[in-house]
Amino acid sequence: MSIELPAIIAAYFDADRSGSADRVARCFTAEAVVTDEGETHTGREAIRQWKAGASRTYTYTADPRSVAKDGPRTLVTSRVSGNFPGSPIDLTYAFRLAGDAIAALEITS
Repeated sequence: MSIELPAIIAAYFDADRSGSADRVARCFTAEAVVTDEGETHTGREAIRQWKAGASRTYTYTADPRSVAKDGPRTLVTSRVSGNFPGSPIDLTYAFRLAGDAIAALEITS
C-alpha cells in the first residue's frame, strides 16, 4: 500500500533507510526532541548520536503503513522489521513539524 506522507516525514524515512545518522539529523530543527525507548534526545547532535547508536545495535527497516492527523501531530504507523526482540512490530511515529523540519518525534508501540 502506498501512502502520501508530508515531504519532511518522507525524507526522514528515506534517511532512516539509508542508515545515515547525519541525514536523519538534518531532518530536524536545531532544538528538536526525539523520544524513543523511554529516552529523550534533544538537539541535532543528540539525535544524530541516537540514530548512530540504533544503527550499530540493530539492522531494521520501517515501512510506513498509515498516516493520520492528531491536532498538531502527524501520526505514522510503520511496520518495523529487523534483528531485534519482538520483530516485526507496528510502531507509531508521532511527528510535530515546524515549517519544513521536524520539531519533535515520539516513537511508541
